[in-house]
Amino acid sequence: MKHGRVTANGIDFSYVEEGEGPLALLLHGFPESGEATWRHLIPALAEAGYRAVAPNMRGFAPTALPADGSMLMADLVADANALHEKLGGGSDAVIIGHDWGGGTTWAAAVAAPERWSKVVVSDVPPLQFFGDYAGTYAGIEALNHFWFFQMDMAEHIVAADDMAYLFQLMQNKWTAPDYDATEDFEATRKAIGDPERLRAALGLYRQNFGAKIMGTPEWQAEQGALWGPLPQQPTLYLHGTKDNSVVLDQAGLDAIRALLSEGSRTAFIEGAGHIVPAEKPAEYNSRVLEFLKN
Repeated sequence: MKHGRVTANGIDFSYVEEGEGPLALLLHGFPESGEATWRHLIPALAEAGYRAVAPNMRGFAPTALPADGSMLMADLVADANALHEKLGGGSDAVIIGHDWGGGTTWAAAVAAPERWSKVVVSDVPPLQFFGDYAGTYAGIEALNHFWFFQMDMAEHIVAADDMAYLFQLMQNKWTAPDYDATEDFEATRKAIGDPERLRAALGLYRQNFGAKIMGTPEWQAEQGALWGPLPQQPTLYLHGTKDNSVVLDQAGLDAIRALLSEGSRTAFIEGAGHIVPAEKPAEYNSRVLEFLKN
């Protein structure tokens, strides 16, 4: 894989890429990195005839910190569509996102449908499902990091003991019991190990799900405008059966499929936790490549 840099939407992005052909933009989540999350899919896409590009999101090293400190979803969406332009993407480009990158992908595909021919998202369902889940007892318990990260003390606790708290989350909650998250965590340390980087990463939660704004009519209108509508492009939604962060059953998966556009698909990845692309790469890659070629 080659490393590169490009300025898009006012941010100096670092990325890894491999292959030639239509652009496949790969968007990671928290607390991951582009290269780690997509280390298995990038070469598979390249072999299939795509130019696979995985940037680190704004604030995650070695991508630049935003000058104004903004980590709002609206900025992530603008980043994705600006990257399409700056990387020379055409109407045949595809966008693939996981976790925060998944939420961004839902929104970016709607905001600029002319840029993206197909859409792939894993482990963050559409807003109407995620929003309902986040307000339930089970959702509040499973997503308790959303609330903990609002606290000032979170910066100190997360940073302590070489970010041991995040390693415990990744190893014991966000991935399946048989998965070794060491490689993913090493990438996390490089991406957000510095205090200013960690503060930016926590800003994803504080600025988009802040204690004083979440659930207000203004917040609902803002989030609904961003990723309430669903893409009209064919969409593949994948979800780990062992995801203990966003728990989804068959009825939920079926309901998502019923709302997606013609040519869309949904599937569970058996035995995967929340970080599906890294945990079960063989099945994940197979489903993504099969979807893209049809």
